[in-house]
Amino acid sequence: MATHGDQSATALGTGQQSAGGMPVTTAFEFPGWVIQRQLGLAFGLIVRSMGFAKGIGAGLKAIRGGEVTQYTQLLEDSRRHAMDRMIENARLLGANAIVGMRFDSSEMGESLTEIVAYGTAVVVAAAA
Repeated sequence: MATHGDQSATALGTGQQSAGGMPVTTAFEFPGWVIQRQLGLAFGLIVRSMGFAKGIGAGLKAIRGGEVTQYTQLLEDSRRHAMDRMIENARLLGANAIVGMRFDSSEMGESLTEIVAYGTAVVVAAAA
């Protein structure tokens, strides 16, 4: 199996390079590369809570209106963490790339947020 973990995503033509070094794209193909095998669903899940002190500050900011930066930062960090877990899951499946990547989120109770990153784990190789 060819691996491209240290290859930049821009070299693949589309997508983005994640912290894990695996090419990831929301598209269903990488131009110039051939998907040799689809290995199935890869996903990463995280459940986060704001915490009491930050939650109070965010609540006060929400009353005033405008962006609630505490929640923005929490969700950005959570998405990165979920994406890293998805990439690790794809590696365990033997993938060297992920196509069709998406995020989903939901609330669990009043103070918990679930973030899921998912996509199709694939093995890609340069087009002949």
